[in-house]
Amino acid sequence: MTHDPADLAPRLLDWYDAHRRTMPWREEPTPYHVLLSELMLQQTRVDTVIPYFERFVARWPTLQDFAAADEDEVMSMWAGLGYYRRARNLLKAAREAVARGGLTGDPASLRELPGIGAYTAGAIASIAFGTQTPVVDGNVERVLSRLHRDGSDPTTTKGKRRFWELAEPLVPADRPGDFNQALMELGATVCSPRTPDCAACPWSHDCEAHAAGVALEFPKKKPKKKPVPVRGVAGILAFDGGILLAKRPAGVLLGGLWDPPSAEVDAESDLEGALVTAFRERLSLDVVVERRLGDVKHVFTHRRLTRTVFRVGLVGVGEPQALQGYDEVRVHRPGDGLALSKLALKTLALADDLPLLG
Repeated sequence: MTHDPADLAPRLLDWYDAHRRTMPWREEPTPYHVLLSELMLQQTRVDTVIPYFERFVARWPTLQDFAAADEDEVMSMWAGLGYYRRARNLLKAAREAVARGGLTGDPASLRELPGIGAYTAGAIASIAFGTQTPVVDGNVERVLSRLHRDGSDPTTTKGKRRFWELAEPLVPADRPGDFNQALMELGATVCSPRTPDCAACPWSHDCEAHAAGVALEFPKKKPKKKPVPVRGVAGILAFDGGILLAKRPAGVLLGGLWDPPSAEVDAESDLEGALVTAFRERLSLDVVVERRLGDVKHVFTHRRLTRTVFRVGLVGVGEPQALQGYDEVRVHRPGDGLALSKLALKTLALADDLPLLG
């Protein structure tokens, strides 16, 4: 089946004009707003992102404002959104862009910025600058795989390249940014993974997979690997009127965030002994385990963590030091603005009987 871009694009844009969702970054699609929203939206739902976007823009109205932001404050504002490397990349990209004189409409130039790949570069260039260039995310891959009944696996390098090749000739010179957003919107709201609403799709009569009755078979992907189960321990230590937390270094899981002192352990490990060792080797503190508070579970992309949490007490007198695997140690008190991951919040919630957390 032949797919004529000159026919497909107008119908998709008409559908988008009638059905697009209201999002704050669409009201004023400046390069900064597009950069901010697209990084936030990676692997995160729109309704989750909206309040974060609004808080960030209120706190840092311009790219220049954000580039001058303190990293700890950025991480604290990002807390709960997950995939924290995005926040560090966002700040690095903003600082580099400001140093270069601002964001541009050239995708190749944008891809030179830290953490900016083909998708984000295409989004900024097309939406904020009107550059005729494609944007391909998982929603677009799904629409195109069904439209062309193309069995390429989008999880492979070859498959990703194939969908960029299919998307490029479809992007019109007029309203390229709206077209790209329309294609992503179509995948997000109509051409869904399990329950596509083909009757509402402006491309249903062109869709080869729909015509063959096999839409649910596309895109062709290898089955996802199940998360690997891992065990961990963490200690709640009341210290100097607060709870002792340690900051993970950048470049590791949950890097730049604060967490009660913890360690990963083997399934056969003595949990209490491993925790005492972790405090000694990682913080130069001798502690005694007082009681078990419970377990918390947290799923990362490829790992499923079960963390056992203990209340611990300090033995003798000591000053914590950031040693193995930590950048900094600090006493946490309510309202101090430290960037805490969901895992840290779950862990601290088990100690809600401590009056200092009230």
